[in-house]
Amino acid sequence: MEFSALLTSAGINIGLCALFLSLYSVLRKQPHNYSVYFGRRLAEEKFRQQVDYFSLERLLPTAGWIVKAYWCTEEEIRRVAGLDSVVFLRLFIFSIRIFSITSLVCIFGVLPVNYHGKETNHGRIPAESLNVFTIANLKEGSRMLWVHCVALYVITISACILLYYEYKYISRKRLAHITGSPPDPGQFSVLVRSIPKSDNELLDDTIRNFFVNYHGSSYLSHQMIYRKGSMQKFVDNAERVYRKFVRVKMSSFGQSRRSDLSRCGLCGVRASSFQQYRNKFINSKKPDLSDPEVIEAQKDCPGAIVFFKTRYAAIVASRILQSSNPMLWVTDLAPEPRDVYWSNLWIPYRQIWLRKIATLAASVAFMFVFIVPVAFVQSMMQLDQIEQLFPSLKNMLKKPFFVKLVTGYLPSVVLLLSLYTVPPLMMFFSSIEGSISRSGRKKSACCKILFFTIWNVFFVNVLSGSVLNQLNVFTRPRDMPSMLAELVPKQATFFITYVLTSGWASLCSEILQVYNLVYNFFRKCIFCYRDDPEYGYSFPYHTEVPKVLLFNLLGFTFSIMAPLILPFLLVYFCLGYLVYRNQILNVYYPKYEMGGKLWPIMHSTLVFALVLTQTIALGVFTIKHATISSGFTILLIIGTVLFHQYCRHRFSSIFNSFSAQDLIEMDRDDEQSGRMEEIHKHLLDAYSQGTTNMDNSSSSRNGGAPIEMIMEDPAQDAQDSNQELCDAVKEVTGSIQEHADEM
Repeated sequence: MEFSALLTSAGINIGLCALFLSLYSVLRKQPHNYSVYFGRRLAEEKFRQQVDYFSLERLLPTAGWIVKAYWCTEEEIRRVAGLDSVVFLRLFIFSIRIFSITSLVCIFGVLPVNYHGKETNHGRIPAESLNVFTIANLKEGSRMLWVHCVALYVITISACILLYYEYKYISRKRLAHITGSPPDPGQFSVLVRSIPKSDNELLDDTIRNFFVNYHGSSYLSHQMIYRKGSMQKFVDNAERVYRKFVRVKMSSFGQSRRSDLSRCGLCGVRASSFQQYRNKFINSKKPDLSDPEVIEAQKDCPGAIVFFKTRYAAIVASRILQSSNPMLWVTDLAPEPRDVYWSNLWIPYRQIWLRKIATLAASVAFMFVFIVPVAFVQSMMQLDQIEQLFPSLKNMLKKPFFVKLVTGYLPSVVLLLSLYTVPPLMMFFSSIEGSISRSGRKKSACCKILFFTIWNVFFVNVLSGSVLNQLNVFTRPRDMPSMLAELVPKQATFFITYVLTSGWASLCSEILQVYNLVYNFFRKCIFCYRDDPEYGYSFPYHTEVPKVLLFNLLGFTFSIMAPLILPFLLVYFCLGYLVYRNQILNVYYPKYEMGGKLWPIMHSTLVFALVLTQTIALGVFTIKHATISSGFTILLIIGTVLFHQYCRHRFSSIFNSFSAQDLIEMDRDDEQSGRMEEIHKHLLDAYSQGTTNMDNSSSSRNGGAPIEMIMEDPAQDAQDSNQELCDAVKEVTGSIQEHADEM
């Protein structure tokens, strides 16, 4: 591909970026789009919609959102979006720092060496082939390869220093997050599964007797988990209606009517009355342990959540075996209430390992099936294959502009569209895998998508020149460095255009929220709905983290092979840093917290990218007969692996476990301040979905009688239990609509 084709692709993407960013700055000012671009603030009920009046300023693009996103402090982001968003943005900060150093070294040091590698007469730069800017332009035995070796050392040492600093910084942030956050019910709770059943006593008596016997000094209470989906849906609908109720109340009647609203309560229906109706309905559904139906339901109980008096006791109980049979009384630290993935708790513990093997096999099979669209994308890079596939385009492909468009832009667009099918499928695999938390499901999907992306986008595209190359990877693994050294520089042009399309354009699509924008337009302008749809989505870490890590891998591997990719990557990281800060502050709502556990995955992937870069460089130096550079590269690989092992032993345990010192000090502080008794009362209904405002004191007086846990079951219908809610909602919404029409 010629350099002019690269300029064509860059020009198209720059134009699209400018268009999308301008559209965003205009669309975000329109009142009917507030639910699209300010979903988090609306979900937290902290955003007051402005009056819909015409203003010329709303039609002019501005850059005010960039200034607000840039000057927002890290502590503000952590407070509104959690530690995970801070960790994600630290990945961008690391990328900007390392690729600023890499660009300076490789653009001004390595690129001139590549360009003048062979003694040929160079023409005009736009007419030059992109191969003259890669390491393939150097002849064998060239003495200038020491420049690449020195650049590789500078990049590796800089990356290791920055990675160590980030690991240390994020570890301190995680420790501060654990010790400084409000009391989390998950720190006092343990999920117990695979409970042995007895014919002589109820299951709740079995659980109580076991933990009183073996954890008597620290056991507090427990809650059974039943497979009933109707009550859970009722509570979810009630909370959703209540949020809409408050939002409509504030937006429809204005500031001047607030006093009347709080006094009369919307024609006699107060917010407290709505809450009392909700509590009255829920309390009428309390289980009676003497009821035969409840006794029958306990036979199918998938587990229970056991509460302990201290954090330390809960952690100890979750880490040790409760029985000599490891398949009985299986304990895990319970997720926080909003993080529990209820529909997976009914899965028998004995099936989980089978599910994991099945999902792993399905993921690997899908990775190999996806080779077909990748091979089709690579065929589009060669004009002769396109003419064979589409003979009708033969005359059109003789025009220079269409040649540049087809070879420089369309292949990466086709691959990008194909990759949109991957995240939903991997999330489905992670759902049936058996994760007990939503954050665990998202973390598992993130790992699957990361492996899939690295394999299919990088390795398969590099090795797709022929089927023989793909087979040699498995039959001759020792030749892997030399094969990659020969094939990677040839694919530099494709990956540069991939950064432009999948990187720049995807950022603009992210900030524009195309899908939600179109849905909102049809909902309000075509179907004339007056209420705002809820866009309180959690941040898609499982799709964005693999994407950013892939661009880091491309930047490292092509840094000395084809340095032309570095400026485009640096622009992507700078733009992405601003875009994602804006989205985190305004759009995405943190529904649950992973506590920064994605950083070890990021660190390991970045170190793998460094080792892969060094391995490819070793193959290049071997092919070019640069013996000294090859020896120094081997030492660099060993040093990088040792650095990774040191960081893993130094920091990774902070992300996988809790320290006894911190937990005991937190327990002592709560006991001395008198908060521990209040925490214990809150524990008894923290996980009770559908049993709020229960009499906790009576429960504790009855010897820790189990409180019913309601778990969503997709196979059961919830129409009967929702009928009373629908009647109440119709009354409230009807009065709101009538009052709004009068206004």
